[in-house]
Amino acid sequence: MKNVIYFLVVLLSLTGCGYKPLYSSGSDGRGVVASLSSIAILEPDSRAGQLVRNSLLSSMRPAGTAQENLYKLVLKSQVAKSSLVDETLPGIKRVRMRLTVSYQLLEAGSGSEVNSGKTFSAVSYDVIREPIADLQAESNAMDRAAREVAADIHTRLAAYMAGRGS
Repeated sequence: MKNVIYFLVVLLSLTGCGYKPLYSSGSDGRGVVASLSSIAILEPDSRAGQLVRNSLLSSMRPAGTAQENLYKLVLKSQVAKSSLVDETLPGIKRVRMRLTVSYQLLEAGSGSEVNSGKTFSAVSYDVIREPIADLQAESNAMDRAAREVAADIHTRLAAYMAGRGS
């Protein structure tokens, strides 16, 4: 019974504080989901950028949900690798991969920038000097980094779209 009362108090207090869920409909009648699906994501020029784009497409514009292209998203990615361990074990090395992506959200009609930012992800993997295993470990690290960066960009764009409608 105490939990129910506590829940009702919290629920009632939220109604007066101006709290608004991120994915609610904006004042223009369009929700954040519809706004995100109106963003065309331009083809990047690198494999890392393509992985980020693919992840964004699957989360923002799933098949059959794309709206009219009101915005264009430009992605620029950079990958840097460095050794994490100075004294490597015999035959094994730890590598850190840092994926940095800057993005610009442009209005489709005018081409003017409405939002931009930069984000990164740092992941690590082992190099054991087995060519196929090393390639797979690097590929998996790149996939993880791209998913993390895409999730951050998605959240930032959703926050922008939600704030734009207020």
